[in-house]
Amino acid sequence: MSNASVRTSYQLRKVSRDQLKGNWGKCILVCLVYSLIIIGINFMPHTGIIISFLIVGPLTLGVVGCFIKLVKSEKFQVEDLFDGFKNLGSSIILYVVMSIFIFLWSLLLIIPGLIASLRYSMAMYVLSENPDMPALEALDESKKMMYGHKWELFCLLISFLGWIILSVVTFGIGFIFVCPYMQAVTANFYQDVKSVSILNN
Repeated sequence: MSNASVRTSYQLRKVSRDQLKGNWGKCILVCLVYSLIIIGINFMPHTGIIISFLIVGPLTLGVVGCFIKLVKSEKFQVEDLFDGFKNLGSSIILYVVMSIFIFLWSLLLIIPGLIASLRYSMAMYVLSENPDMPALEALDESKKMMYGHKWELFCLLISFLGWIILSVVTFGIGFIFVCPYMQAVTANFYQDVKSVSILNN
């Protein structure tokens, strides 16, 4: 990006739709497999929480990695979803620490919890592109990257509210398309804030 600025919600959504052309099938499968695994874990009454801490982090890292490749026009396969397990330790630590931080901030009020979620939202993307980086450093990089951009991400996510409502009305069918769409848009947002952060540093 030549001007190193964050594109508007409209621009991010448009470029994401263009990138998804010809890739909808793979992206839908990535999100569908991820969602089915998460749902399966939630049905485990006693071990679900423990397993989620061991699996959700690496899987989330894998999803993020797939969509980073998408927005960078790199080839990827559905099985790349499981690439997060190649960085098992850091992805688990990152997921656990993020969950704890967001939970603790949420104890204060909803707003601080939301701000914390936005602050650390880019950490998985940072770790995906920097697999040797310690988890806590990825969190710190996300915090720096999101300084001054939390409101932009919030507005970007809110712009999907209509699609989410439509997905609920269609008994979840709409999520098949909304989830990959949101993932692509968020990955593009990450590329933008990363470029701005590099320029400022």
